[in-house]
Amino acid sequence: MNSLAHSHKLALGTAQFGLSYGLANMTGKVSKDTVGKLLNMAGASDISMLDTAISYGDSETALGLHNLAAFNLVSKLPEVPPDCVMVEGWVTEQVHASLRRLKINKLHALLLHRPAQLLEPVGEALYKSLSTLKEQGLLGQIGVSVYSPNELSQLIERFNFDVVQAPMNIFDRRMENTGMLSQLKKTGVAIHIRSAFLQGLLLMPSERIPAYFAPWSDLINAYQNWLTENKLSPLQACLSYLHQQRDIDKIIVGVDNVWQLKQIIAAIDTPITDIPDFLQSTDEGLLNPSRWQR
Repeated sequence: MNSLAHSHKLALGTAQFGLSYGLANMTGKVSKDTVGKLLNMAGASDISMLDTAISYGDSETALGLHNLAAFNLVSKLPEVPPDCVMVEGWVTEQVHASLRRLKINKLHALLLHRPAQLLEPVGEALYKSLSTLKEQGLLGQIGVSVYSPNELSQLIERFNFDVVQAPMNIFDRRMENTGMLSQLKKTGVAIHIRSAFLQGLLLMPSERIPAYFAPWSDLINAYQNWLTENKLSPLQACLSYLHQQRDIDKIIVGVDNVWQLKQIIAAIDTPITDIPDFLQSTDEGLLNPSRWQR
């Protein structure tokens, strides 16, 4: 089967375009020349969504140097500053600045990078600001980028979202196990999954895995043995696990070069593999990269 048939489910993450990002990143920030090549390959491969954020260094500016007409752009709003008095004015200015950097007229979606603020005193004004910009046609969808289903359950009780971005991978199956994926899908929410490779940890050979992960060496060894027994590459396993989840709309993948994107596009077509239940964890020390000690 042609891998283009499935690559439409991929979205290209662009943190690496503005920052040196990811545990497995050996090359630092992606060069301007490589950004152009990656966008060309994504466009030719039926990848129509780019995922960026205002806080990803100069990622938006790097994207804005290219013609983005073929892509849906998703960006993320940083935390509202504690001394901000006019929330609506601040949000509006952030969105206009983002559109200027990207050289586009409208974002496909804007997500909150720290959605816990919706549960704080600033929350109502923040949500209203996003809704107003959506009504004005500057945003197609509004949503949140969360760390866990636990954080999400409090938010969806009080607010309506068009899209939710959350981490999910072979080790982190909380979105599936809590029923959150199917719950969101029933209410028509688009689901974008990030951390497909757990910031590259799931792709690394054991000799390159930092000492910080020693407490989880049994799990990591079991995973690598299972890959060997099933003649699967880490890339094939990670992508086939997410690809078989029908409720997922987009799988966000970050790459450092064209070769990596080619490998991902080829691997997404791997026949679905039954992944054992013992290859997972609920330990935040492993699953949440913001807790990792570099």
